[in-house]
Amino acid sequence: MATAVTMKDYRVNAYPSTWCPGCGDFGVVAATQRALANLGIPPHEVVAVTGIGCSGKFNYYLGAYAFNSMHGRSIPVAQAIKIANKDLTVIAAGGDGDGYGIGVGHFVHACRRNIDITYIVMDNHIYGLTTGQTSPTSDKGFVTKTTPYGAAEYPIRPLSLALASGCGFIAQGFSGEVKHLQGLIEAAIQHKGFALVNVFSPCVTFNKVQTYDWWRDNLVNLDEDETYDPTDRAAAFQKMTETDGVVRGIIYREERKHYQEELPNYDPNPLVEQDLSQPIKDREKLLAPFM
Repeated sequence: MATAVTMKDYRVNAYPSTWCPGCGDFGVVAATQRALANLGIPPHEVVAVTGIGCSGKFNYYLGAYAFNSMHGRSIPVAQAIKIANKDLTVIAAGGDGDGYGIGVGHFVHACRRNIDITYIVMDNHIYGLTTGQTSPTSDKGFVTKTTPYGAAEYPIRPLSLALASGCGFIAQGFSGEVKHLQGLIEAAIQHKGFALVNVFSPCVTFNKVQTYDWWRDNLVNLDEDETYDPTDRAAAFQKMTETDGVVRGIIYREERKHYQEELPNYDPNPLVEQDLSQPIKDREKLLAPFM
């Protein structure tokens, strides 16, 4: 008889934390652990893939299978794992520098490709691991050690970028509200296709502007807007313009076939269960459409 999955199954004591006390990323891990346990998904059926940065330790503390990729490369590795074994719950995780800087090209193509993975981005508006430089989501004019006179560039708008790139599920949460974030992550995991959960996750050491209190005072709660329809793409764009993306909740969701279902020769059996040791039969016939 199967046993119930609990938070204890996802707790890890093997790795001492290297995050600063009060880091928002603790809340993201806790929300993810709660979401997986509540959905009844055992740890051996979960793979978490990370890149580089403070967010790169996300999978160390989650208590599931883990893969550390290169900077900005968590998405392509996660996609490969999902294609190899579609029965796994695959989570890619990164930070705003990792995901919207060097990894932004992978992000855009993942949105349009729609492979069934969940992408959690811990967005603190700064590079934390390298001790406080502007990131792609830092506000124009933001003062750091590399921009003492204020950042000259406008920030990336990840939610609007995801909308424009064809993402089928877009949500945004706040690591200071773990229960609400848990619900968003659960919805993202249950969504069939690529799902983005951007999380405002304060850096308590290097970002003294976007603090926990700042987010609590400024975030617009879409759950309280009874007129908002998350299935209306045009309305989602309008809301992002009106609020400058400072919202929490499900921004957009669209049900459609995921990537593997769109392939004409899709085999529902995972690659890991297929016998790849035998020679390919009818090789010429297989290659003919490509010649």
